[in-house]
Amino acid sequence: MAEFKSAHQALLDWARLSPDRPFLHQPVGDKVDTYSWLQCADISLRLASALRGLGLERGDKVALLSKNCAEWFLSDFAIAMADLVSVPIYPTAGKKTIAQVLEHSEAKAVIIGKLDDPEVPAGVMPDGIRTISMPYTSIDCEYEWQSLLDSSVPLQDIKNANPDDVMTILYTSGSTGHPKGVVLTYAAYHYSSNAAMESLGGSTEEAINGYADDRLFSYLPLAHITERACTEGPAVYAGCQCFFVDSMETFKRDLRNARATVFISVPRLWVQFQSAVHAEISPAKLAIMLRIPFLGKAVAGKIRDGLGLSHAHTVGSGSAPISPSTLKWYQRIGVNIGEGWGMSETCGLSCGNTPFDANRIGTIGVPMPGTEMKLSDENEILIRAPGLFREYYKDPELTKEAFTEDGFFRTGDKGEWDEQSQAFRITGRVKDLFKSAKGKYIVPVPIESRLSGNPMLEQICVMGSGLRAPVAVVVLAPAARELEKAQVIASVSETLDRVNERLESHEKLDRIVIANDEWTIENELLTPTMKIKRELLENRYRHLIAENHTASVVWE
Repeated sequence: MAEFKSAHQALLDWARLSPDRPFLHQPVGDKVDTYSWLQCADISLRLASALRGLGLERGDKVALLSKNCAEWFLSDFAIAMADLVSVPIYPTAGKKTIAQVLEHSEAKAVIIGKLDDPEVPAGVMPDGIRTISMPYTSIDCEYEWQSLLDSSVPLQDIKNANPDDVMTILYTSGSTGHPKGVVLTYAAYHYSSNAAMESLGGSTEEAINGYADDRLFSYLPLAHITERACTEGPAVYAGCQCFFVDSMETFKRDLRNARATVFISVPRLWVQFQSAVHAEISPAKLAIMLRIPFLGKAVAGKIRDGLGLSHAHTVGSGSAPISPSTLKWYQRIGVNIGEGWGMSETCGLSCGNTPFDANRIGTIGVPMPGTEMKLSDENEILIRAPGLFREYYKDPELTKEAFTEDGFFRTGDKGEWDEQSQAFRITGRVKDLFKSAKGKYIVPVPIESRLSGNPMLEQICVMGSGLRAPVAVVVLAPAARELEKAQVIASVSETLDRVNERLESHEKLDRIVIANDEWTIENELLTPTMKIKRELLENRYRHLIAENHTASVVWE
C-alpha cells in the first residue's frame, strides 16, 4: 500500500507534475467543459479560501447537496483543503432527510448543485447556515460559485492532513430508522481508494512515475461511499481522467463519448441494460447468434459498443446481490462483471471478484489486501481493516455495539465461505430473515438473486412472515410491460418452477405477484442506493400476499 497522502494533496501534486493534462470532463448541453489538473487545483484552492473567508473554522461541517458533476469533486477537495469536514447528502433526498442531516451534523454551510428538483431544499435550511450555489439551477443562495472564485485568491497554507483527522461524515441511506452519521478519517479513505485502485489494475507507485491511461465514469451517487472511494479516489490518486453525465437523458451519449475503461454499476441498471438489448433482439435469437463463429463475435462487439462499454477492461457491480445468470449473460458478450462488496462503515470496496475470475461468479470474491474477514458463529460477516470508520457521529452506544471485543466490525450481513471457489458469498442481511407458519427461517436474498436471472423481473422482494410459504412480489422491466400477459406469465412461471426445484421444501415460493407500481426513491420504496426498503414493502403488500390464489403468477 502506498505511503499516506490525502486526496487533495494528490491533486496538488498532479497539478505540479502534469498541469495541462485533462482531469475532469463535464458535459453541459452539446458541449463538454474540460478542466486540467492545474485548473482543478486553482478552483479548489480559491473555493477553500472563500470558505475560510466565510468564517468557517477547522473541523466545521460543510454539506454537499448535488448530483455528480465536476464541481462536486472540486468542492470536496476544497472542503478538505480548508481543514473542514464534508457531509454529502443524496441528491434524491427529501426535505425531511435533508433537514435531519443538516441539523444532526450541525453543518455551518451547504454547497448546492445539480438537482432534479432544485426547490426541494427550499424551506429546510437552518437559520444561519451559509448557502453556496454551484453553476446550475438552484434555489436562491447567499453566495454564487463563480463570484466566490473571482473574489478569492488561492489558499496558501495547505498541509497534508493527518491520517487520523476526520475527513467526512457519510449519512447512511436509512432503509430503517433515521440515517446514521458514519465518521471516516483521511487514513481510511486513503486505504480504501488505493485498495480499489490496485484491484482495478493500477497503483500509486506506477502512477507517480507517469500517469494512468484509464478513463473513469462517475454517475452513481457521490454521496455514497462506493462512488467516492472507487471512482473519485482512484481518479485523483492515479491521475486518471474522469467523465460525468449531463443528465439521465444523455447518459448513453455521455458514456460512449467517455470511452470509459473502468465502469461500475448496480444490479438494477445491469438488468435494465440487458432488457434494452432484449427489446432489440429476442433472447432466443441472440443466444443462437452468439454461438456462431465470427458472427457471434461481431454481434457481441456491437452490443458492447451500443452499451458504451467497448473500451472497458474492468467492470464491476455492487450495492446489492446480482444474479449469476445475469453475470454469465454479460460474460457471453465479452463483459466480465466482477461483483464487489462493501459498506459506508468499511469505506467502500472491502471484498471483490477483481481481477475477474469466472470461477467466482456468484460470490463477492476475496478481501482487499490488508482487510481481514471472518464469519461469526451465526455466520455474520465480521471485518477488521484500515478502512473502518471511527464511530457513528454522536452515538457512542451504537458505536460500541458495532464492534467485537477484538476490534472486528459487525457488518449485519450473513455470509458463507465457498470452498470450491475459495471466495466469500453473501446470503442476506441478519435482520432480513423471517419465519414461516411452519416455524422455519427463510433467507430472502438468495431466492431473489435466483429470480433476478429472468430479465423480465426488474425488482424483487421475497416476503411471507407467518405464511405457510413465501411469496415473491416483483416489478416488471419496461420491455416486459409491453408484452402480452400470456407471454409474461409463461416466462415468469417457468422461472418460478426452475427456482423452486433448487430450494428446500420450506423455502419454495407459493407464487409470484406482479406489482402495478414501480418501486422508486421518490415513493420511498428504494433507498438512494437503489436497495429495496423491505419493511415498507412488506407493509404495503401484506394483505395482498395473504390472499389465496390457485395461479402461480398473479397481477396485483
